[in-house]
Amino acid sequence: MENIVRHLLNGATRWAPRVIGVVGIFVAFFILAKIIKRVVTNAAKRLKFDKSLTLLLARASSITLIIFGIITSLGTLGVNVSALVAGLGLIGFALGFALKDTISNLLSGVLILLHRPFGKGNCIKISGYEGIVVSIDLRYTVLDSQGEKVLIPNSKLFTNPITVLK
Repeated sequence: MENIVRHLLNGATRWAPRVIGVVGIFVAFFILAKIIKRVVTNAAKRLKFDKSLTLLLARASSITLIIFGIITSLGTLGVNVSALVAGLGLIGFALGFALKDTISNLLSGVLILLHRPFGKGNCIKISGYEGIVVSIDLRYTVLDSQGEKVLIPNSKLFTNPITVLK
């Protein structure tokens, strides 16, 4: 019994500094993620970005920092993170390929909200559809066409010619 207690105490004294370091690193990355999220939000408000675009940028930066924090913490703990990073790369590739249309719409929505070729209340014509822009989201742009609600994917708006009528 005495040997077991001694063995546990030796293991605890060996692992305690690493565990404290891991917790410290993760907390530092977590706090940094919150700070960066606030900085991105304030900068986007000053630049008058769309709210949904601001939310997307703030969340993406925060999640990225937290993932880096987790990977750094695991590396400090002694886990081989090269396989984990390679696995994340493969998962990213597979998800990107599977969700290419959705990602295309999302990125097109971001670019439309950044460049603002048209805005709410403008009357536009694209691919045979004509109507007044009701809302611009990250995925769709909603047109009011003679009382009908028309959802146009942002990738179509980004790749096809648009006529802004008024």
